[in-house]
Amino acid sequence: MERELKILQGFDSISLEEMDEVALLDRHDTKYIFNRDELLMLLPRLKSDYKVLEVLGKRASAYTSLYFDSDKLDFYSLHQRGKKNRVKIRMRQYVDSALTFLEIKLKNNKGRTVKSRIEIKDVEEFLSHDNLLFVQDNAGPQEELQPQVYNEFNRITLVHKKAKERLTLDIGLIFRAPNGAEKQLTELVIAELKQDEVNRYSTFAKLAKKRMIRPERISKYCLGIALLKSDVKKNHIKEKLLRIAKISK
Repeated sequence: MERELKILQGFDSISLEEMDEVALLDRHDTKYIFNRDELLMLLPRLKSDYKVLEVLGKRASAYTSLYFDSDKLDFYSLHQRGKKNRVKIRMRQYVDSALTFLEIKLKNNKGRTVKSRIEIKDVEEFLSHDNLLFVQDNAGPQEELQPQVYNEFNRITLVHKKAKERLTLDIGLIFRAPNGAEKQLTELVIAELKQDEVNRYSTFAKLAKKRMIRPERISKYCLGIALLKSDVKKNHIKEKLLRIAKISK
């Protein structure tokens, strides 16, 4: 990430504590995909309107996640069928902060994402009794949940200086199955614009449109499942997988 970090040195910084003011746990998400060369074009044009999150002197943070689903992959199936009310359940480790959370993301039929989380000790391939109670309280009764896919990436987090908006840029994605199978997408960037209310005139949204980067429906969990499991339905994601493969070269 040497090239990206060099550009980020020109940004004003924001601390983790300051960023709590724009936590946006209840928000609208808009996602985009493009390659790292495109990111190098975009970053300098964002400098005047965004601050970069800095944690322990670092302007990109390492993340590790483990996603849970039923044996039948109900969460994956609901997403592929385009269901509005859907759930993701994961353990996420914020490596540089030495913090780990059990997180539940609910996407409702109004297009809003609501995230709930509790701090846990570490990423583990099982859900304890207390963790299962948290899941039930926030997502309702679930089929028996199993670990399905890990992912790792580096994240750049930009916070708008005026608007209630954050932009995350995930780079260097690696997906792993619990059995050790692995897929790397090191040249892919997944951007996520997180806003209290959708604003297509935000700095990044306008730049993306100008660069002909259009909003996408994409889930890192579903992408990992589709890449690592040969026996799952991929009809709704097939074209996207081909485009991602081209972007990632």
